[in-house]
Amino acid sequence: MKRMAVSMTLLGGLAATPALAALKPGDPAPDFTSEASVGGKDFSFSLADALKRGPVVLYFYPKSFTKGCTIEAHEFAEAADSFAAAGATLIGMSKDTIETQRKFSSEECRDKFPVAADPALSVIRSYDAVRIAPTASGEIVSDRISYVIGPDGKVLYSYVDPAPDKHIENTLAVVKQWREQHKN
Repeated sequence: MKRMAVSMTLLGGLAATPALAALKPGDPAPDFTSEASVGGKDFSFSLADALKRGPVVLYFYPKSFTKGCTIEAHEFAEAADSFAAAGATLIGMSKDTIETQRKFSSEECRDKFPVAADPALSVIRSYDAVRIAPTASGEIVSDRISYVIGPDGKVLYSYVDPAPDKHIENTLAVVKQWREQHKN
């Protein structure tokens, strides 16, 4: 009984802890192709294809239509033109279904950028972005992690924080710095 209590305490601590194993700068970014939606229209998003055009900002978030995720989507939507002007592709991803992402892309992303569906958590796991939600159900979701991936397929920057506040500002600064260093 005592062993079980200790195990439950440890598991409880993990549930409330963000992922600390995010990929680091210089790590290869796992390639993926995923169902995505922008403006309510579905398409197949390919990381390899997007990297041919410049850096990619890939951000993971726990669940569409929740408070923090909606705030983050609104802020990324407001900054979408700035990311595009700096030559970056922006995409969000959660474990939600493509049906949910279709609606989220229109309503909360304001038709400005795509969100991808990863209900099997395969991409989320490959980016070390899995988190156990601090709820009674202990649902497995993605953590709130933002990555900037360089055209060479390597992680330029990763930022883990359960609050959505700095994800946009930080990733945009990295993209602008990259652009400044790679002017033709």
